[in-house]
Amino acid sequence: MATRNSLLAVILFALVGCQQASIVGAYPAPNFTGPTVSQVASAPQYKPTPMPTAPVATPGRGAVVPAAWIPPRDAERRSWKWIVIHHSATPSGSAAKFDKEHRAKGWDELGYHFVIGNGTMSGDGVVEVGPRWPKQKWGAHAKTPGNEYNDFGIGICLVGNFDVQRPTSAQQQSLAKLVAYLMKTYNIPADRVIAHGSTKATDCPGRNISIAAVRKSATQVLLAEGASVPGSARLASNSELLRDR
Repeated sequence: MATRNSLLAVILFALVGCQQASIVGAYPAPNFTGPTVSQVASAPQYKPTPMPTAPVATPGRGAVVPAAWIPPRDAERRSWKWIVIHHSATPSGSAAKFDKEHRAKGWDELGYHFVIGNGTMSGDGVVEVGPRWPKQKWGAHAKTPGNEYNDFGIGICLVGNFDVQRPTSAQQQSLAKLVAYLMKTYNIPADRVIAHGSTKATDCPGRNISIAAVRKSATQVLLAEGASVPGSARLASNSELLRDR
């Protein structure tokens, strides 16, 4: 009897073992390598929009300037009379940053026509063209009772606080070239290149930028090109900008 019971136990153990083996064999082999590359969704990459930077000749004048400085031919020509220099009064910035800030104030868009970077949020000395310039649209940078300097003034803002620092060398060079181009193209004399503080009671563009030096540098650019200096301004032998009688 004992022998018979032992035989039955051996048979039952063998049957259970076979069932367990068949169950274990039904599962796929484990994979510790993770998903393949094709199974992982690729994230979209940011692609900046290229800006027009190629220099072109100004028609009929022979000067070479960035293409973005020249308004489209179908833009209405505005009677610009002034070039107004500003500083941002901030250590960093760009046209995009100031545009966002101006819109937050309820303005239609960036108030300046040009912004010259200092290497923080845009390149050092890079001239950014604001959305107003291609449309030859009035400015929103020098509000006065008669609005003369907004209606007929080209606003240029240099990034930086010039009460505590000076414009970079690259900023000064770009400013001279830009002002020279605007003076020549729109027949603006050097004595109408002014500080924001000349239009109203403000410290802008700061005590560490000289408007006389800006006029002198722009005039030198024109003379180096062989161009005439608009209006009554001329560069005297003692490097002071004087008026002809």
